[in-house]
Amino acid sequence: MQLAIAENEKEQLLQELQKANLQFQQVYPGDKPDRQPVHTVYGGANLFKADTCTHMGVIAFKHLNTYAPNFVVLAKALQLEGHQQLPQRQADITDLEEKLRDLSASDRKREPAWLPYTVFRKIVSKIFTEAVEDFRIDFEDGFGNRPDEEEDATAVTAAKELAIGMKKGTISPFIGIRIKPFTEDLKHRSVRTLDLFLTTLLNETDGVLPDNFVVMLPKVTIPEQVITLVRLFELLEKAHGLKPGTLKMETMVEATQIIMDDEGRNPLMRIIRASEGRCIAAHFGTYDYTASCGITAKYQTMAHPVCDFAHHMTKVALASTGIFLSDGATNVIPVAPHKGDQLSFAKLQENADSVHHAWRIGYGHIMHSLINGFYQGWDLNPAQLPMRYAATYYFFLSNYDDAVFRLKTFVERAAISTLTKDIFDDAATGQGLLNFFIKAINCGAISEEEVLVTGLTMDEIRSRSFYKILEGRRKQKGEK
Repeated sequence: MQLAIAENEKEQLLQELQKANLQFQQVYPGDKPDRQPVHTVYGGANLFKADTCTHMGVIAFKHLNTYAPNFVVLAKALQLEGHQQLPQRQADITDLEEKLRDLSASDRKREPAWLPYTVFRKIVSKIFTEAVEDFRIDFEDGFGNRPDEEEDATAVTAAKELAIGMKKGTISPFIGIRIKPFTEDLKHRSVRTLDLFLTTLLNETDGVLPDNFVVMLPKVTIPEQVITLVRLFELLEKAHGLKPGTLKMETMVEATQIIMDDEGRNPLMRIIRASEGRCIAAHFGTYDYTASCGITAKYQTMAHPVCDFAHHMTKVALASTGIFLSDGATNVIPVAPHKGDQLSFAKLQENADSVHHAWRIGYGHIMHSLINGFYQGWDLNPAQLPMRYAATYYFFLSNYDDAVFRLKTFVERAAISTLTKDIFDDAATGQGLLNFFIKAINCGAISEEEVLVTGLTMDEIRSRSFYKILEGRRKQKGEK
């Protein structure tokens, strides 16, 4: 059959299109395959110690053990699906735990109680092994505005404690500091703290930063604030002999002006570009943002509709750019109202009711974030950690079977899709499913082996690219 378009004319047009396509792919490379922590814990810089993260794990376990000593109590407190059918008597709970523990993983899944039982066990294991994934040493809201001498001293002390934690191996796998904003009244203080902290830390560690170290710049409203931080990073890198580009930053979405500027445009992409590749994440500040919308304190919660609007606008601006997105914090802390060792039964019950109520609020907020595609959030207190992992593990485990079926179907159809030149839509959907499993593996919800039932190999899973998986299988089929 003779074609109407000459080959040279077609190639010229497609080469021009290639330039535009490649430029688009550079701006929107897709989700970053790196591990994203499920949360960031914030703590005042004045309180930070070398063992803060491990100490938080101890407190979190004690809290969980006090108010949910077994999986049934947790399931009923959070009103997890099927909690009404779980036993009430301790003897019956013990028998059920023993039965579930003795079953194989596949047989356990046939039991109605397997999901809350598995979630509970994973929470306990996580708290013991890695209670805090990400920690931010806070010189902003968590520290407040103090005399310069006090903040100077705190910057030095916190840096030295971080250096000790690095040597002892007691810090979280992701860590950093939050400095004050680059507003006119605070910019000098912010820069001084940054310089003091980093200079002290690098002097103490012979020029070595912790793994996954980041500087968070809050209340960003204009690109020039980010540009200034980048220039400061360059000066610090040069002064301390760091490789150019070593220092990374995060921005915060805390004001209406970062969602829409004075010309009616969303400025988030311009702010990210202003970082010249150094910005790795954008975190939502629930309470500053709702305050900027004129919402009174009583109603400043993660459940307010203005937060969903900001979340979606952030997604629209930054989806597929590789920038990690994080939701904010629940400010209802699950702390018991009554203290002491000799409390009456009534007061003990009031404590449990209060804590469980706060758990349900936090759990609901986290689940809402996960359902809306925000896989990271903030925690403010170690008592919130059990709910962070309860929601995260429940989310991934409850969606596991459906995701396995869908991804397995895509894998089995790969040859057909490739032969019909229809791999792009399938690859996009498949990549989303693969990302689901990668995130589930990273947070400990499932093991790598549990993804093998999809038909993927471990090497394919580690490639983190569904497109590459399909390409590899197409080539294998061609070779045969």
